[in-house]
Amino acid sequence: MSNERFASVWDAIEDTPAEAENMKLRSILMMALKEHVVRAGLTQSEAAHLFGVTQPRVSDLMRGKINLFGLDALVNMAAAAGLRIEMRVLEAA
Repeated sequence: MSNERFASVWDAIEDTPAEAENMKLRSILMMALKEHVVRAGLTQSEAAHLFGVTQPRVSDLMRGKINLFGLDALVNMAAAAGLRIEMRVLEAA
């Protein structure tokens, strides 16, 4: 068993640093969208209408099916919901 440490679970399970970064961003956006749905008390149907997607798509979001969502789709959904996204780019440690 290795004692190797990782900054995140994505760094541990993804094959490349690029894939890990993509998954980190997608997971952050998915959690924010899910929190928005819950906080606003929206049904999946209402959220679908707000996000401009289908209800089954919102179901996938709420169930955390990250592999079904790309960054573009998640950014579009967040923008449609009136959420503002901020991004910072830092040098690798």
